[in-house]
Amino acid sequence: MACESWKTKIESYVDDELPPDQTQAFATHVRTCAACAADALARAQTKRSIQVAGRRFTASPEFRKQIQERISKPQPTLGFPLWVIASAVLASLLVGSVGVSYLGRRREQRRELYSELVDQHVSTMASSSPVDVVSSDRHTVKPWFQGKIPFAFDLPEVQNSDFSLIGGRVTYLDQIPGAQLIYAVRKHRISVFIFPENALPVRLERNRGARKQASFSTETWSQGGLRYFAVGDASTADIDALAHLFKSPNS
Repeated sequence: MACESWKTKIESYVDDELPPDQTQAFATHVRTCAACAADALARAQTKRSIQVAGRRFTASPEFRKQIQERISKPQPTLGFPLWVIASAVLASLLVGSVGVSYLGRRREQRRELYSELVDQHVSTMASSSPVDVVSSDRHTVKPWFQGKIPFAFDLPEVQNSDFSLIGGRVTYLDQIPGAQLIYAVRKHRISVFIFPENALPVRLERNRGARKQASFSTETWSQGGLRYFAVGDASTADIDALAHLFKSPNS
C-alpha cells in the first residue's frame, strides 16, 4: 500500500510537474522500489517516443491551418466529452502528419533515384570508354549481357529512325545490377537504363512521360517486369520517341 500514493504521482514526476520536495522524495523512493522505477521508466520512454515521432512526422503549415480552422468553427453539440473530441482531432492530426511525411519521403526517394541516374549518365559520357560492348547491331549488344545481369531484355530496331545504337555496359543502381544502353540522336546522347522492377528501392508510377529536369530530359516506364529509364540531354520529344520504340511490340 505504501506505493499507492506514489503511483498517482508518477505521471507528474515524468512531466517534471512535482514540487521540488516531492520530486526529491520520489527519486529516493524509486531507488528502493523496482515496481515504481519500472513504471516511471516505461512512461518516460513512451513520452520520448512520442516526442521523436512528433519531430519526425511534422504536419505541413497548410494542414495545420485546416485543422485550426475546423477547431475554431462552432460545432454542433453531439454529447461527447471534450476530451473525446480533442483526442479525435489529435489522432486526425497525427494520421495526416504521417501521411504527409510518407508522401514527402516517397517524393524525395524518387528525386534521389533520378539524380543518381543522371549522374551515371554524365559520368558515362565523360569516360574515355563509355561502353563495354561497342556495336550498332542490337543482335550483338543484347547477347553480350547474357550471364552478366540476372534478366533478359529486348532492344528495338532503330535502323530506319533518327537514333543509332552505340553500345552498352553493365551498371548498378543501389547495388542492383542492370543494363545501360547508349543511343545517339544527332549530336546528343541518351542512356537507357534497365533494371528489374521488383528490385528497385522505391515504387514508381507505371509510366511517366518525358520531362525536363535541369539540362536533362528523363522518362520512365514499366514493361515485362522491367523498369526502363531514358536519360539524356536530348529534347523531351526525342526521349519520348526512343521510349516509344522500346514500347512498340513490333520494333
